[in-house]
Amino acid sequence: MEILRVENLCKVYGKGMAKVVAIDNISFQVEKGEFVAIVGASGSGKSTLLHLIGGVDRPTSGKVFVDGKDIYEFTDDELAIFRRRQVGLIYQFYNLIPILNVEENITLPLKLDNREVDEKKLNELIRTFRIGK
Repeated sequence: MEILRVENLCKVYGKGMAKVVAIDNISFQVEKGEFVAIVGASGSGKSTLLHLIGGVDRPTSGKVFVDGKDIYEFTDDELAIFRRRQVGLIYQFYNLIPILNVEENITLPLKLDNREVDEKKLNELIRTFRIGK
């Protein structure tokens, strides 16, 4: 069962002499249960590709299908909900909200969805990752 399909994906930054082709006509698919690694030299487009697949950035052209849905047909609000509910992004650098504490940073996506926080699961995460007070 296919969970991800990328078709003719391109991302270009800038124009003219400042034009940079970060992603150039990439196509592939990932089946459920399949393990995939994206490897390459620094500057080869790995992060750009992940941002496009995760709905963080929009492609210049091409399509990204997750569970059969073209995520770039989503409105900006629908794309934000998609990222919050279906995509797990772990950045190289911390992207925490500095005015929130550990628990608030962890539970923010649930609160944005008006969902209840499972305190037991929250406490287990905090203990497992040793990020508590």
